[in-house]
Amino acid sequence: MNDPEIKQNVRAFYDQIGWKKESDGYYQNARYEDLRPVSAEYIHRCHMRITPYFSAGGKFFLDAGSGPVQYPEYLTYSMNFEKRVCADISITALIEARKKIGAHGLFVVADVANLPFSAQAFDGIVSLHTLHHLPLEEQKKAWLDLIRVLAPKRTAVVVNGWTESGMMKKWQNTMGTMEKIGRFAARLRGKDRKKEQKVKQIDANASQATGTFVQKLDAAWIKNTLRFPETLSVEIRCWRSVSVRWLRAMIHQPYGKLALRILFRNEEKRPEFYGEYGQYPLIIVKKIENCKTENS
Repeated sequence: MNDPEIKQNVRAFYDQIGWKKESDGYYQNARYEDLRPVSAEYIHRCHMRITPYFSAGGKFFLDAGSGPVQYPEYLTYSMNFEKRVCADISITALIEARKKIGAHGLFVVADVANLPFSAQAFDGIVSLHTLHHLPLEEQKKAWLDLIRVLAPKRTAVVVNGWTESGMMKKWQNTMGTMEKIGRFAARLRGKDRKKEQKVKQIDANASQATGTFVQKLDAAWIKNTLRFPETLSVEIRCWRSVSVRWLRAMIHQPYGKLALRILFRNEEKRPEFYGEYGQYPLIIVKKIENCKTENS
């Protein structure tokens, strides 16, 4: 499958399925998140890790691959900016985003690897769970384009998933065992088997979602790709160290919420470690001064 076909398929999925709301009010794509109450506090706190990076505000804030801005926490990222520019390949996503942002937003159908904006146009940039939809070479173009449109002395924050997480790899066997126990317990409770199979399939998809089209994305790749030592500051910290599959397999009442509070505290103490070896890194790029990239 070539690059245009991949992008057409991604657009078709999100226009027709991913950003359509279901009967309970959630987008179909939210099924790839752990929506259970036991995990809600932890997931909220992870979402809010981004907000402080944009406290200074500014004129234009770019949400690259905005989707429908599906979680309330996402709105806080641009609250100190005059306008939030939502750029997405999916028209459905932008229609949904406009319902939430209204006059605060500007909405542009765009490919994140070929942004239609002037250099240094944005005082802040966020991109959440978007770049993994691109082949690895296209991801490099996307990163360089984000840097191109970022204003000097400003910050871009990207959340993506590593192709393979060292932490999650070590938990693989334990997760498998816990999933078997969970399915057995569900059958004892007379849980509907069709619903059980659906959840199982979603878990399987979510565990693979970070590597949909990539070869291998890891911390070394990021560091080599963003090698502009005199003009950029690049940090890899923790957004969330565990996968959705891990949460659903390992976290349950009555002690699940406490376990996640301990996990969050550990992530805060060692953000670089959990960022590089956990599932979802928070990659912070600060543009120290104007710099030319291959996309300039």
